[in-house]
Amino acid sequence: MREPLIQFKNVYKRFGENHVLNGTDLSIYKGEITTIIGKSGGGKSVLLKHIIGLLEQDSGTILFEGRSVSDMNKAEKKALKRKCSYMFQGTALFDSLTIYENIALPLKETTSLSDSEINRRVREKMEQLDLHEIDEKYPSQLSGGMKKRVALARALITDPEIVLFDEPTTGLDPIRKKAVHRMISDYQQKFGFTGVVISHDIPDIFNISQRVAMLNDGRVLFEGSQDELAMASDPAIKEFIQGMEIRHEKIDCIPSLAEKGKLTGEQAFALPGQTGFSIILLHLDNLNEITLSQGPGASKAILNSFVTKAHDCIRGTDSCFFYGQDGILILLPGLARDSAEIMCDRLISMINIGDILEKAPISNFCLFASASFAEAGSGNRPEEIIADSEFKQSKKYKLSFCK
Repeated sequence: MREPLIQFKNVYKRFGENHVLNGTDLSIYKGEITTIIGKSGGGKSVLLKHIIGLLEQDSGTILFEGRSVSDMNKAEKKALKRKCSYMFQGTALFDSLTIYENIALPLKETTSLSDSEINRRVREKMEQLDLHEIDEKYPSQLSGGMKKRVALARALITDPEIVLFDEPTTGLDPIRKKAVHRMISDYQQKFGFTGVVISHDIPDIFNISQRVAMLNDGRVLFEGSQDELAMASDPAIKEFIQGMEIRHEKIDCIPSLAEKGKLTGEQAFALPGQTGFSIILLHLDNLNEITLSQGPGASKAILNSFVTKAHDCIRGTDSCFFYGQDGILILLPGLARDSAEIMCDRLISMINIGDILEKAPISNFCLFASASFAEAGSGNRPEEIIADSEFKQSKKYKLSFCK
C-alpha cells in the first residue's frame, strides 16, 4: 500500500467560534494532482495554508512522508516549506515589477544565488513555459491567461516538489479556464511536481486530476478517483456534484433539430472548414455565484430561460448549446458578421432579464450577462474564434438586473 506524501489525521482548526476544519482526514500522493472541491467558505483554502505551513492546526496530526510536521525542528520545517510553492487566486503578481522581476522574486528573497544564476534560471523557466519577449512588460499589459502562466512560472522557479493552486481559473472565461487546466496538467507531467488544486470547475477539473477530495463542513466526505466519485452514494456528495454539473450539460437549444434533419451542434462544428459562419456567445457573468448562494435550481431556471429566448430568435438552420460553464453558443451557418450583429441586436432586445429572474427561485441577487459576436475565417473552429483577441475586442452587450 502506498504511503501518502502528505496526510491529515483528525485535524481541527477554528477561528474564534468558527470551526473551519472539524476532524479532517486527507491523503495526498506524490506525483499526482489532487483536486479539493466543496462549497465556498468550507475550509479549502485554510487546508492549503496548513500544507504550506502558513497556519498550524489546533489539534490532530499533519504528516509529511510519514513524519509529523509538529515534531520537526525549525530548520526542518523551513526546509519543508521550501519544497512547496503556492499559486494564489488572482495570480497576486506585483504590478510595480516587470514580468522578469516577478518571476525572479522568490529566488531573490529565499536564496543566495548570484544574479547571473538567477538570470539563467528565470530565462530557462520562461522558455519552458513559452513566455517569450515579455520580460520587460508589466502585469497590466498582459491578458488574463498570460498572467496565469507568469504566476505558474513564479511558482515553479524554485523547483518545488509540491505546488498548491488556490482556484487558479478565477475570473477567466471558459476557453481560458480550459487552457489553464491544460497548462497545469502539461507542466505537472513535465516537471513531476505534486499538485493540490482548489476548484469549482466541475466536472472539467476532473480531467486533469488523479484524485478528488470533497470537503464539507470541515470534514472530507470523499476522497478517491473520478470514477469512484461518480459511484458515491452519499446524498450530500451527489447533490453537490449534480448541482455543479448542471451548467456543463451540452444540449441543443431546439429539440426538433435532429428530427427535422437539420444541423446539430456537432454538425455545425464540422461546417467551419467548408462554409462561412458566424457565432454569438451569451455569457452569464455571475452564474457561479448564483449557484453557490441560491442553489442549482436557480441557475438551471435562468439558463433554461436564456435558451428559450435564443430559440425564439434564431433561424431553423442555426444551432446552439450550452458552452463551458456559463455560456450559450449560437452558430449561424452562412451568416456574415454584419448579419450576425443584427441577429445579436435582435436577441439582446428580446432578452428581458427581469422576466427571466421572475421565473427563477432567486431573491436578493443581481444577474449580469454579456454577449459578443464574430465572423469565422476559413477553417476556423468556434473555440479558436472565441480565444482570438479580436473577438474579445468586438462589440459587447452588457445586461444586468437585480431582484
